[in-house]
Amino acid sequence: MQFPESWLREFCDPQLSSEALAETLTMGGFEVEERRPVAPPFSKIVVGEIKEAVQHPNADRLRVCQVDAGQGALLNIVCGAPNARVGIKVPLALVGAELPPGEDGKPFLIKLGKLRGVESQGMLCSARELQLSEDHGGLLELEADAPVGADIREVLKLDDALLTLKLTPNLAHGLSVYGIARELAALTGAPLRKPAIAPVTTAFADKLPVKVEAPDLCGRFSGRIVRGVDTKVATPAWMVDRLARCGQRSVTPLVDISNYVMFEYGQPSHIFDLDKIHGGLTVRWGKAGEQLKLLNGNTVTVDDKVGVIADEREVESLAGIMGGDATAVSDDTRNIYIEAAFWWPESIQGRSRRFNFSTDAGHRYERGVDPSRTVEIIERITRLVVEICGGQAGAMDDQTLRLPEAKPVTLRVSRAARVIGMPLTQAECADALHRLSLPVEQGDGTLIVTPPPHRFDLLIEEDLIEEVARLVGYQNLPTTPPLAPITARVRPEAERGRYEVRHRLADLGYQETINFSFVEAHWEQDLAGNADPIKLLNPIASQMSVMRSSLLGSLLQVLKFNLDRRATQVRVFELGRVFLRDASVVTTDSTVKGIHQPMRVAGLAWGDAAEGRWEGKAERVDFFDIKGDVEALLAPRVPDFEPVEHPALHPGRAARVLLDGRAIGVVGELHPRWRQKWDFAQVPILFELELDAVTARPLPLAQPVPKLQPVERDLALVVAESVTHDALMGAIRAASDASLLRDLALFDIYRPTVGRDGAVAAGGLAAGEKSMAVRLGFNSDSALTDEQVEAAVRKIIDQLGARIGARLRV
Repeated sequence: MQFPESWLREFCDPQLSSEALAETLTMGGFEVEERRPVAPPFSKIVVGEIKEAVQHPNADRLRVCQVDAGQGALLNIVCGAPNARVGIKVPLALVGAELPPGEDGKPFLIKLGKLRGVESQGMLCSARELQLSEDHGGLLELEADAPVGADIREVLKLDDALLTLKLTPNLAHGLSVYGIARELAALTGAPLRKPAIAPVTTAFADKLPVKVEAPDLCGRFSGRIVRGVDTKVATPAWMVDRLARCGQRSVTPLVDISNYVMFEYGQPSHIFDLDKIHGGLTVRWGKAGEQLKLLNGNTVTVDDKVGVIADEREVESLAGIMGGDATAVSDDTRNIYIEAAFWWPESIQGRSRRFNFSTDAGHRYERGVDPSRTVEIIERITRLVVEICGGQAGAMDDQTLRLPEAKPVTLRVSRAARVIGMPLTQAECADALHRLSLPVEQGDGTLIVTPPPHRFDLLIEEDLIEEVARLVGYQNLPTTPPLAPITARVRPEAERGRYEVRHRLADLGYQETINFSFVEAHWEQDLAGNADPIKLLNPIASQMSVMRSSLLGSLLQVLKFNLDRRATQVRVFELGRVFLRDASVVTTDSTVKGIHQPMRVAGLAWGDAAEGRWEGKAERVDFFDIKGDVEALLAPRVPDFEPVEHPALHPGRAARVLLDGRAIGVVGELHPRWRQKWDFAQVPILFELELDAVTARPLPLAQPVPKLQPVERDLALVVAESVTHDALMGAIRAASDASLLRDLALFDIYRPTVGRDGAVAAGGLAAGEKSMAVRLGFNSDSALTDEQVEAAVRKIIDQLGARIGARLRV
């Protein structure tokens, strides 16, 4: 928001310099983003009055003017401006004057010279030459009462400063000069001037019929008819100047008045051409397919989510945003209808963005406008209209339907002191709130504030604490060093960091990807079997509507993206958070009730296991390649693998990963159904693990090197075809003495040959059986005897028969 400092000082003028005033506003929460002068430096430019203007004897486009500069004798000035005429007062640069620097950055010095043989004792200036605006169509005409010979900087108040404030969305009460002055008065203690807005004398009782059908759109609607206005008059120079210094160009007197009051008090309004309204007005939600041509020339189509003001024939205005072209005022307008309303912020928010434009009115309404001042604003506008354009005012029409309910907010003084970080008394807190003109009820250590209508932002205790803090002054807060000792957080030696995990995966040939945590809903159903994912209330895109409970979908999307760009080999991984429903989770500083958010690490491999070599064709990556990567990632811990059914993985080609008997993830090929759906020419292999399990790293324990050679025994065991490697190894370890059996390995599997007639070849095996040969390694701190080893082997064989039905092959 931009406005001149002089306008602000008319409402509140603390005895502060311009720099100090800007600093006070900034420290009070109203950041002054820029402070710059209205005009650049220049000197010896005064008000001059043209007494005579005749044609130049040697140039058709030049005139020779006699100009009174207040110095007694008239000055002879040669001028080429088309509006140089007798009687007007214009800026006059005297000989020796310095005009603002041009494009070369050097000031322009006025000297005594001749133009086409006629001496010129100065220069008459346009607004562009003084760098007040880009208008260079003629001389800058001043007010008729401007004193001749006076310094132009004083006459036009060019030493004024323009303040540009950067306001956060909760500071809607600061979107006006009066609103900023109200805050400045609270911050400095300077008196706030509240101009009385006296009602305008009404000449007739006519009212325009207005029906508000949507109280959830419009809570209050006020309006008044004014007849007999003259819209061809010029907007007063003082108003044009102030609007220009607010960054608003002059349009017509009625539009200028409406904009002026909006900048003054923060209440937008709209002025209709009364004679173009058919019947009365209806305030309602739009209907699908309705169209409206706006004042900016755009034609928009509305629906039932957009508020409108309509007459008996068509839509005439976008509620709270912009008026329509059909009822716009023009030079032919004689009768007008002035409207000021309270539109609910929720009904305005986002509507301008739908139509790809924004307005000052919409900017204010979507943040909140004081609903208690609509009648006063219309009185202010009416008085300006009558003073500038003439006319007679009708009776005020004011309809109040539903206004925001002011809910009391309680401030605990002890908590305010704790949050702000300095000792505060109840009297100090109450004084800060009273300076803001907030109604305060005092209790025992508490202050209860009922927010006034213009303070939409005061909803919770923290809002009041912020008000106290900024009134006390952020610059006055004590600098308190930390009370606790600052110690570095050293990661336990038994835990590896996430960066180490990333580097380990990179060493294995994977590249890291970073993806959004919100994904497509069907990914959750297809890949995670999650029929009830956590949905986003306001997704950034329709295809990113739920929170992911698995990282696999994100990796498959990365694979698809790369394959569409002809990648021949893809190995990617991601460390990221997933989101699971869990009723046991409560809300804390880092958790949300009902949602568990663990970290996981997932990887995907597709294509060749390695680059093709000269001696042969490279092999495709398979399950066992990625299983080896998982084992390397978890080393030195040794995981176990068991078959698993997973919605994203191929049945029979997927395994659950276990550590110490606890499942920590899965590894396997993508399910053929999803491979076909994603249109992958080859099958990708994926894994997903709990990150906490990956980062855990047990410390190695020093053990003495065995002094004696191990004793080895080989056993060929006949077992049923259904017995797995893990089942056999587990049974042997369970049957053996851990202090003796140090090594165990499978080194051969034999299956008998079955002929066409179903006969089994020789080998001592029946149909449905296989031989599994294992090597046992025994060792001890003392020398082992054959009797000890044979007893241990016999015990293992006996228990294997009982556990898995195994027998020695003969």
